[in-house]
Amino acid sequence: MLLFALGFLLVILQPSTGQFPRVCANVQSLLSKECCPSWDGDGSPCGELSGRGSCQNILLSQAPLGPQFPFSGVDDREDWPSVFYNRTCRCEGNFMGFSCGECKFGFSGLNCTERQVKIRRNIFQLTASEKNKFLAYLNLAKSIPSQDYVIAIGTYEQMSNGSNPMFRDINVYDLFVWMHYYASRDTLLGGSNVWRDIDFAHEAPGFLPWHRVFLLMWERQIQRITGDENFTIPYWDWRDAEDCEVCNDEYMGGRHPTDPNLLSPASIFSSWQVICTQSEEYNSQQTLCSATGEGPIRRNPGNNDKSRTPRLPSSADVEFCLSLTQYESGPMDKMANYSFRNTLEGFADPQTAISNPAQSGLHNALHIYMNGSMSQVQGSANDPIFVLHHAFVDSIFERWLRRHRPMLEVYPAANAPIGHNRESYMVPYIPLYRNGEFFKSSRELGYDYEYLQEP
Repeated sequence: MLLFALGFLLVILQPSTGQFPRVCANVQSLLSKECCPSWDGDGSPCGELSGRGSCQNILLSQAPLGPQFPFSGVDDREDWPSVFYNRTCRCEGNFMGFSCGECKFGFSGLNCTERQVKIRRNIFQLTASEKNKFLAYLNLAKSIPSQDYVIAIGTYEQMSNGSNPMFRDINVYDLFVWMHYYASRDTLLGGSNVWRDIDFAHEAPGFLPWHRVFLLMWERQIQRITGDENFTIPYWDWRDAEDCEVCNDEYMGGRHPTDPNLLSPASIFSSWQVICTQSEEYNSQQTLCSATGEGPIRRNPGNNDKSRTPRLPSSADVEFCLSLTQYESGPMDKMANYSFRNTLEGFADPQTAISNPAQSGLHNALHIYMNGSMSQVQGSANDPIFVLHHAFVDSIFERWLRRHRPMLEVYPAANAPIGHNRESYMVPYIPLYRNGEFFKSSRELGYDYEYLQEP
């Protein structure tokens, strides 16, 4: 009955955030390179008649990039989103969205004037009904098509430079799996050649702001498709955990009785199909993930390579990481030493902050520990544990921001890997968000964490 009621709400509520706006995934928009849809409220592009925004040329950052990506003009994600669109809606005040039809994170009300702070809670502090509702929402998102967004199943070149659009529908949950894949996929260089040392969401300063936006957008999607405006993502506090405490059928799915790499048939997640997990096949065919099902979620927690990840992170690991005063350092990639970002991401030792890519600490440790779908970067969001995990990682980022109170200038303006400078737009989000816009307290963005709330 709950799922039926939630499904009915889809008729009156439309999703709001994602990848390529459906109204701009056509020949006219691609050839004109303009994505300035009309706002339903007044019928004008970007809600201009109501003062919400206007159609503007995109202002791209001209700051120099680091040396990690030695190409230019070979990847659709360079200078995002200019390969596809160079004019989009620029929203005013507290409005945002691809048509300026939404409120900025942290605001609500008819004219987006009401401030709000919602609380993300520990999944083990939810009541049974709250927890079951969360699981039902996840399952609903996996079954409902996104109304506003589609995904690209070909490169711009494969689309004949816009004259042959290649897009397809996708469900709300998989939309986010696909976005995580698209941001972290390899660059296709033609033939069977690829460039692997590129990632618009990991291994550089944008890792934490990118995933912060990802969770905010995901949270808002769930609020929209369910009509539950108070929904927030729960987190799993994995500090000092002896094992995967959420890996049971009451929560995120237990172990299959006969195949330890699969989920228990008693879990709703055992029937889920993963997408975007076959990176080598996409590379060899020089194609993009088309979001077709590729088999069940795989997970075998604790049966990972112990030489790489001997244990789950400890409270001491987190406290040491929080003591680091530099947000970023050195090459600003996975070789950075004494970098809070690189230590929290897990490429630097959580006891010394010295880079060691052969080991996986903190954030990375959880992914490797799960020993399945979570352990492969491009497809890791297929496992719903991803959301719980990243909510807790974001809370550690929030603790660091509150402890050190950095100026925006602490976030690198130049010479970071491609896509990671302060003023770079995050791939592949439309509406557009710059990395630096999310280098601030979560309370300014409308949310807080239960265990961080001040009396």
